[in-house]
Amino acid sequence: MKIEKDCAVTLKVKVADSAARVLDEGRDPTVYLHGGYDNIFAKIEGALEGQEPGYQLALTLAAEDAFGARDESLLRSISKKDFPPGVKVGGQLRYQGDDGTPQMFYVQKIKGDAVHLDGNHPWAGKELRFTIKVVEVRRASPEEIAHRHVHGEHGHHH
Repeated sequence: MKIEKDCAVTLKVKVADSAARVLDEGRDPTVYLHGGYDNIFAKIEGALEGQEPGYQLALTLAAEDAFGARDESLLRSISKKDFPPGVKVGGQLRYQGDDGTPQMFYVQKIKGDAVHLDGNHPWAGKELRFTIKVVEVRRASPEEIAHRHVHGEHGHHH
């Protein structure tokens, strides 16, 4: 079956930075709903249109086509006394964004009484190299289409 709108697509994806350092080995499959549902980067989706299982490609995406540019306004420092126990450097925590809604932040460093947080994705601002293999293509269920994502193994669970 060819990849087209409303197909559930299973991929093996390896990600490296511009210096060829592997950022993600792709041990777990990536599963997405094809057809403009914003489940995968648009340039990757476009490159996969019409392809079949077994198809392989290498694709480099500029930062703006992947996780976007770094936004320095997403950096925060909080007092160590306000920091939840058990979270370490490299960990994640929910903290209030500028608009007051909870947002995920990565713990960058702990220095003295301050904990430095970053609301950017760790790969924001980076050119990324994707090595992709199409593993499986199937027709999405009506429920998956209505929910705008794939369900089941390696997909979304409700």
